[in-house]
Amino acid sequence: MTQSVLSPASKFKLALIQLGGSANKQANLTKARSQVLEAAKQGANVVVLPECFNSPYGTNFFPEYAEKLSSSPSVDMLSSVAKEAGVYLFGGSIPERDEKDDDKLYNTLTVFDPSGKMIATHRKVHLFDIDVPGKIRFIESETLSAGDSLTHVDTKYGKIGVGICYDIRFPELAMVAARKGCVAMLYPGAFNLTTGPMHWELLQRARAMDNQMYVAACSPARDMTATYHAWGHSTVVDPKGMVVATCDEKETIVYADIDPEEVQSIRSSIPLYDQRRFDIYGDVAETVVIDENGNGVKKQ
Repeated sequence: MTQSVLSPASKFKLALIQLGGSANKQANLTKARSQVLEAAKQGANVVVLPECFNSPYGTNFFPEYAEKLSSSPSVDMLSSVAKEAGVYLFGGSIPERDEKDDDKLYNTLTVFDPSGKMIATHRKVHLFDIDVPGKIRFIESETLSAGDSLTHVDTKYGKIGVGICYDIRFPELAMVAARKGCVAMLYPGAFNLTTGPMHWELLQRARAMDNQMYVAACSPARDMTATYHAWGHSTVVDPKGMVVATCDEKETIVYADIDPEEVQSIRSSIPLYDQRRFDIYGDVAETVVIDENGNGVKKQ
């Protein structure tokens, strides 16, 4: 049976940057840099940017804005500002072009430590393919390829799991992260005006409550002149499933104090991890192997 063993952890201040973007990539990078520095100035130790922060959100935009990580102006900026700010920077996501196959694109999160070193990448595992008649049709798989691994990031504040937007609808990512010692799940995401009011907060609270861990989701700010209208409402939820910080749809930075002791406290009070019946049903965490780089793949 998988035990709920937390990695060594300490308190930290989390910042979610709800950024307004545009069609101008350089302007997006400049604004993101400024906001990361502002978050650090306010005492943030871990900073999160939204999904596709360097480009408009849309399958038609991804090929134009995609970058190879080895020669990426966006990665260069993120690395530089993480070092300047002295923070762990979860760089939202950018459209990534494969190093060997120019036709293959991913929706990719990059993570940097306070020295500016890239310490993790996560390619969106579950692509956003939905068709709600009369409301919204969005098929990411028309342009993007899916990632093939989970990602857990080692920081001095403890291990942190990540997903991107639609990944939050699949509980297995957070279940595995919690049972592998992560204190939080971070999801850059861009829900829309159909799915946002229905499920944005609900999904965060469900992932947090079921796994007794912190969950945060960072959205772009809403721009009604854009082709895709983000819900906004970047939010942080505690291990009891309660919203501890949130906002509306406008540009802002959401701050929250994260205390890993709260994770241990709620797990001691309501000891789900000692009460699970893996003699009746399987433990999904036991099906995944996490390598030395924090990447999780199915056990063979």
